[in-house]
Amino acid sequence: MLFLSAAMEVMEVPADDVLLQRPWLPVSISGCQLLTKSWFGETAYRVLLTDMQGMWEERMDTVDIQSRAQELNRRLRAPVKAFFSHLCEVVQPYLSGPAGRADREAQISLDRRDDGSVSLRLKSELAGLPFYWEFQCTPAPVALVCVQLVRPLLVMSRLLQRQVDQLGGLLVRKDAEIQDYRENGATLSRERLQTDAFVEPTYREDFMAKTLPLLSSEHQDALGFDDDLQQLYATVVAHGNAGKRKRSEVEEDEPTAAVVEQPPAVALTPASGSTEPADRKQSHNGRVETAGAKMADRPAVQQPSVTSDPAERPTSKPKKKKVGLFR
Repeated sequence: MLFLSAAMEVMEVPADDVLLQRPWLPVSISGCQLLTKSWFGETAYRVLLTDMQGMWEERMDTVDIQSRAQELNRRLRAPVKAFFSHLCEVVQPYLSGPAGRADREAQISLDRRDDGSVSLRLKSELAGLPFYWEFQCTPAPVALVCVQLVRPLLVMSRLLQRQVDQLGGLLVRKDAEIQDYRENGATLSRERLQTDAFVEPTYREDFMAKTLPLLSSEHQDALGFDDDLQQLYATVVAHGNAGKRKRSEVEEDEPTAAVVEQPPAVALTPASGSTEPADRKQSHNGRVETAGAKMADRPAVQQPSVTSDPAERPTSKPKKKKVGLFR
């Protein structure tokens, strides 16, 4: 029963597509600006961290959590669910961005190690005794970085670029409409509402010149996702998962149809006793030896069907037929 329970907890750790639906949240730990996403189950968790220079991850199941809890808290004796429940209560507010309300008595710090890993150290209190925990995050593989961050950001970028193009076209049409009103004698009641005509290249240059310096100076805002970007990220990911599910369903149906259309395997496999193609090739290359060996091995009943040498065929009847044709 213990093994079955542990196996179920291991299976509880989500796949990448499940974690993909979790938003990236900006957090600040030990003065380091990070983006985090996390998943906490019953007694398992998955954590991703990035500072846009590297990405780190850690996944833990029931057995790992119990082992680390006993190693770091030798004075505490409690079931693994009690350790994990307290851990979630204390650490989740720190990983929930600015909106999270962290426990004031708890302390969390970040340490970078020489091997490239990152450690989040947590200190709190459980049942009147100190409780310690460490998130030992190792560098994430490139494939995980692409799936969790790079691809969604590229899709978001293309989507926002199309939105900008559509808005630019809409402004051009609005300018044409306003110009038509002016040509027909319409005037503005308030001069402060008057705007210049929209010229896309000029607007783009002015936007880059004014906005890029602001993003460079505001590191925290440039790194984090605001509410609108988080919603856009969730929409892009949900759409990608829906398309992936449709493709997987189609791929599952195609092999079934292919198996039904295939002919039986027996029709494609030659009989074990049939060796006529090999015999014919050998008789063509070495007629005397092969034919003699086969005639000696096979019964006399099969000789008429095997012999294919023109010299051994009876010729008396065909000659009589030829003579009869000229009569």
